Amino acid sequence: MARLIVKSPYIKCGGGQGADGYMRYIATRERVEIIPDDRPPTRKQDQLITKLTKDFPDVKELLEYEDYAAHPTKAHASSLITLALEEHWKQVQQTDGYMKYIATRPRAERLGDHGLFGDGDHVDLDAAMSELEHYTGNVWTHILSLHREDAERLGYNNAQAWRALLRAHRNDIAAAMHIPPQDFRWYAAFHDEGHHPHVHMMAWSVKPGQAHLDRDGIRHMKSQLTNDIFQQELLHVYEQKSVSRDELVKETRKVMLELSRQMRETVCEHTQAEQMIWKLSRQLGEVKGKKSYGYLPRPMKRQVDEIVDQLERISVVNECYQKWWELQCQVNAFYAEKKQQRPPLSRQKEFRAIKNAVIREAENIRLGQVTFEDEKMEEQGEWVESWEVSYDCLRLRARIEDNKLPLDQRDEAVEDLKRLAEYGDVHAQYFLGLLYRDGGLLLPDAKQAAYWLELAAKRNLPAAQYALGKLYLSDDPEVHDTSDGIQWLERAAQSGNTDAAYRLGKEYLTGKSVQKDAVKATEYLHHAADQNHPWANYLLGKLYLTGNGVPKDEEAAWNCFRMANAFGHPYAQYILDRQEQWQRPELLLTVSRLLYHMSNIFQDNAPTAPAQPRLHIGRKRMQELQELRIALGHQPDDHEEEQTQTWGGMTMKGW
Repeated sequence: MARLIVKSPYIKCGGGQGADGYMRYIATRERVEIIPDDRPPTRKQDQLITKLTKDFPDVKELLEYEDYAAHPTKAHASSLITLALEEHWKQVQQTDGYMKYIATRPRAERLGDHGLFGDGDHVDLDAAMSELEHYTGNVWTHILSLHREDAERLGYNNAQAWRALLRAHRNDIAAAMHIPPQDFRWYAAFHDEGHHPHVHMMAWSVKPGQAHLDRDGIRHMKSQLTNDIFQQELLHVYEQKSVSRDELVKETRKVMLELSRQMRETVCEHTQAEQMIWKLSRQLGEVKGKKSYGYLPRPMKRQVDEIVDQLERISVVNECYQKWWELQCQVNAFYAEKKQQRPPLSRQKEFRAIKNAVIREAENIRLGQVTFEDEKMEEQGEWVESWEVSYDCLRLRARIEDNKLPLDQRDEAVEDLKRLAEYGDVHAQYFLGLLYRDGGLLLPDAKQAAYWLELAAKRNLPAAQYALGKLYLSDDPEVHDTSDGIQWLERAAQSGNTDAAYRLGKEYLTGKSVQKDAVKATEYLHHAADQNHPWANYLLGKLYLTGNGVPKDEEAAWNCFRMANAFGHPYAQYILDRQEQWQRPELLLTVSRLLYHMSNIFQDNAPTAPAQPRLHIGRKRMQELQELRIALGHQPDDHEEEQTQTWGGMTMKGW
């Protein structure tokens, strides 16, 4: 991948040490001839490279060293030695052996008597050197380089292009170095070195001691320059990379979503993580105030980090994280010089939400809160049997759901469904209410949804009563009504809707919408369980096992789990298989619940295809760019954008 390489050493001036010699060197060094030389390096070159790598280990991080290691030739050796010496000027100028080598090197591309340039069109080398002769502060010696092929393609194979770039970004560089623009001084020279043409830029403040440059500053400076270099000439790099990157993102997202699905469906036992969560739950009682990661004492934060790192070892979590990391590396490679190592999941800022999920789970255990594993449950309470629905309504429903039909035909089917609902078809009223609730072909409208659902609910359609109850209990401020929500759920339960009875049991357990009432809760749960509702049986089993709201009864608990398993509950068999192992029922499926939360977090962080950069380019500038492209060998109609528009499929819940 094409990238800009940035190095930012500095010379500490004062005490007889100055930077004027370095300035003369970069200003007067002539162009190196770009002549391939595949002969082996000389003995002197080998010796010098050995000494350089010993004296300065960071030399091995240079791209030139990679080239030399892969293909040890005279040309590669020369490029490596030159840049290594220039990067360590402060040290090498005090060593006779190094200085003798420097003295014999050719000199730079000249813009007149020398190659130095800055803010002004004409630079007086002697005057510039005199500025630094008695300077006592630090002078940074930035080195900016490109691969030869990138420099040639992008037009950065000459001093004029680099001069224009650095002038345009001098204030950005000043800001990165924490120097006010009026105090910023800089000079630079372009060296057309073999495989890696580069610029030497000297930068300092007129006020010694004012400037400083940290990693964030270097990153900011590099980002600004990189964006400009690689967005020029009609975003040449993006034209080459966009298709492959979009494909990468598409495939990565597909894999991540599949792994997230697997994570949601994983029933996981992790004894060590469970023990650590139990310990954390006991310690949270000592924490006053907000129970979130940012407010915890440092030792407890470390404990949360250890739990997250334990979860990372679960194969599906590790695989999902790795896929996400691989894409990040593709993106970061554009700006980063080194290949980064994947940090532990606990140190990845994008996934900090996992830490708070761990804390919430531990806090629920401490408080004895009832937990539910039914976030992924497909509620059947909104389902209606096809044989109950009129032929006209079924036909329209099928057309609305058919993503292969043109959008105008599906819209027409919605209008026909409205007319059918207005004529009094109860199922058409119900389906129309779901359309307004969930959106899709219609804009979401909670009031319209409530209107049509209530028409169907008053005609004793249990699915409509259940859907209406949930809508009133939702957080939508336009329709939220706790009293009506509970009333419609009760009517749905009386009409035989077991999901409504199960939902009422949960509401009375949590006290979110009504006053907590364990007796009422168990009554509704038993009502649903008696009609073979697997989730009601499962929840009753948990209540009897822990004694939460009901007398503790292990025999009744295991009977409930057996009933839940008989009717297809996804977790019941897992619990029955470990009947003799449960020492702390509070930890039941703790890790599995965390995996569910983590799956949602990974899904939220799954990559999306990047939007294509949109720049406003004037007609005159566009003509200039087109002429430049033609001069570079492109055809006049190369890379013309094709405008396409696609319509994604739409789905509705409860159909």
